[in-house]
Amino acid sequence: MDFFLICAAISIIGTLLYLLQAGAVYSLIKKNQTKTGFFPPGTSLPPVSILKPLSGIDDNLFDNLSSFCTQDYPEYEILFSLQDHNDPAYKVAKKVQERHPATNIRIIVERCKAGLNPKVNNLIPAYRESRHPHILISDSNVMVGRNYLREIMKHTGNPTVGLVSNLIRGIGGRSMGAVLENLHLNSFIIGSVSFLDRFLKMPCVVGKSMLMKKDDLDTIGGLGAFKDILAEDFIIGREMQRAGKKVVLSNYLISNVNAYWSIKRFLNRHTRWGKLRWQIGGVKYLSEILANPVFVAALPILFQGPSRATLTLAALVGMIKIVGDSVTGRTVFSSSRDHRVRTPSPFTYLLAPLKDIIIGIIWFVPLLSSTVVWRGNRYLISKDSRLSPCPETGFWSWGNRITDMIRARIA
Repeated sequence: MDFFLICAAISIIGTLLYLLQAGAVYSLIKKNQTKTGFFPPGTSLPPVSILKPLSGIDDNLFDNLSSFCTQDYPEYEILFSLQDHNDPAYKVAKKVQERHPATNIRIIVERCKAGLNPKVNNLIPAYRESRHPHILISDSNVMVGRNYLREIMKHTGNPTVGLVSNLIRGIGGRSMGAVLENLHLNSFIIGSVSFLDRFLKMPCVVGKSMLMKKDDLDTIGGLGAFKDILAEDFIIGREMQRAGKKVVLSNYLISNVNAYWSIKRFLNRHTRWGKLRWQIGGVKYLSEILANPVFVAALPILFQGPSRATLTLAALVGMIKIVGDSVTGRTVFSSSRDHRVRTPSPFTYLLAPLKDIIIGIIWFVPLLSSTVVWRGNRYLISKDSRLSPCPETGFWSWGNRITDMIRARIA
């Protein structure tokens, strides 16, 4: 069969899948979740320990952390967890603590090297020091509204619920890398998570927000069981389901603040994410190409050259994607009453096809490489995104040297 016709057919299937994802986002955000597990009338809301692992200065860090200090919730504590007093995030955490004296805030500084996942290493000391039966793990680049904790805790009124995660939107976008990241969060990520939840009943946990009972987490091995896992959030959700507990996706949107990303950071992040999805999903990862019709529609131009047919296909699919991302973005941001959350400029959606082509190129990298660089350390990644130290001698050392030379050339 002609290569163009194959790509056209795949693009059509991918576009239909994309429209289903957009529909899932709309359906989930507009869905009334009032019957998913309210506490009985007269029942007091249980206290919560919020664990915030910190490392370096994220965009908008002070305001991100402060948004957790003004929650409309009766009793909770916040534990900022760091590895070192010299971490610049320590001063920000102290300033937040001083600015909110009425909030129960503790700063835990302990060098923990329990495993290879630096986030889990940060969390283990805070988890040990936490005092309440419910824990909420939340990343430092997340900003929330005042009713966030109250809204997600409603789900735990159902005793069969083991974990609650949230829909995520990307905000900020003052550099090209950040704009591309937010476009991806507000299209592919939120679309895939919503589609899996609404149509396939397969909740996909993203670690920006994870609410659990300590007893349930301890039943699946506690945080220590995931100390060498790159995608600890997804695997925790999977193990929670295997233990017979429900994993719930709340339609309460939290904001992932990305303001000043470089293109290099965007590429590195999605190369790493692609590798973990390949190691977790296996052959299922190959289906992701269907979720990128823009990239597939552009292939005939590359391999057969520009013509009326190839350019028309690429332009048509690209236009559908621009309009679809714009409509989805309007849905994602229209539900916000937070004055701090600004709707992106409509012109940013014109970059959606470029972003999808970049993501399509990155898609091939996990098929060729099984190493990741995270916070300055290089690891081998294997099944279920399990990490192991990357050898500095032999075959891997030569591969790493070549990779470093290429990166140096690009930089």
